Amino acid sequence: MRIAVGADHAGFPMKKVVIRIVEAAGHQTLDLGTHDEQPVDYPDYALAVGRAIQRGEADRGILLCGSGVGVCVAANKLRGIRAGVCHDTYSAHQAVEHDDLNVLCLGPRVVGPALIEELVIAFVAARFDDREQYARRLAKVAAMEAEG
Repeated sequence: MRIAVGADHAGFPMKKVVIRIVEAAGHQTLDLGTHDEQPVDYPDYALAVGRAIQRGEADRGILLCGSGVGVCVAANKLRGIRAGVCHDTYSAHQAVEHDDLNVLCLGPRVVGPALIEELVIAFVAARFDDREQYARRLAKVAAMEAEG
C-alpha cells in the first residue's frame, strides 16, 4: 500500500517516526512535508495528502498536527476523503473496517510516540469490510458528499 504522510510544524517531529513505522510494516510512503519546524499552515498539508489520494498516487494518508483536529477538518473538505482523528487503537482499525477511513489524523501533542506507533500499525493493517450494512452506509455518506 502507498501511504502519503503530511504534517504541519507541530506534527513534524513525529512525521519521521510515522514514516519509519509505515515502511517497517512493508508499505511505501510519500513524504509531502513539512520538512522542518518553521511555522506553516496545516490546511496545505491536508490538501497535499488528500490530492495524492484523489489522484491515485496514494491509497491512504496520515496527517499530523498538534491535536490532529485541524488537519482532519481540512482533509474532510475534499471529495472522497474520509479522515478521522484517532487516539485509541480500536478507532484506528474500526474506522477503516466499517467506515472506509482513508486518512488517519494524529495529534502528537495529545498522544505520545508509543501510542502513535500502535495507531499507525492498526490503521495500515485494517481493511474495509464490504458487508452490505457497511457498504450501504458508505454509499449514504457518498450521496451526502455529492449533494454538498
